[in-house]
Amino acid sequence: MENNFMAFIQSKYVYVPFLLWFGIQLFKLIYDLVTTKKFNFKRILGAGGMPSSHSAVVTSLCTLIGRSEGVGSPIFALSLAFAFVVMYDACGVRRAAGKQAALLNKLVETPGLTGVQVSEKLVEVLGHSPKQVLVGALIGIVAGFIV
Repeated sequence: MENNFMAFIQSKYVYVPFLLWFGIQLFKLIYDLVTTKKFNFKRILGAGGMPSSHSAVVTSLCTLIGRSEGVGSPIFALSLAFAFVVMYDACGVRRAAGKQAALLNKLVETPGLTGVQVSEKLVEVLGHSPKQVLVGALIGIVAGFIV
């Protein structure tokens, strides 16, 4: 059991994406702290913002697999398809949901427009712009080539 755990945590396929995710989320937390002068721990786990940690994670994994197994391998094809689905979701579906949340928050806050009472605002930063996804993807590819 202990040997399996050590092999797991020493696998570049595990630690590279995890460290990338953690590093990018930490960067977002620090950037938010510097720009707003407020500590917002939710930034470490939250979605959205520059760059996309989701894109970095999936492209680093895809790059590592491509380098090790070859770009013609079935596992590379699977990782590439997975990466595109994640990046499309971040840029499309989750971004649209964030825009809808912003609009709903504005509607609910408008006095006399709705009789709806809410206890908390909807989360508006869910997705990414295409630029945020592209930068995250490039970071992931570079990290996959460096390791």
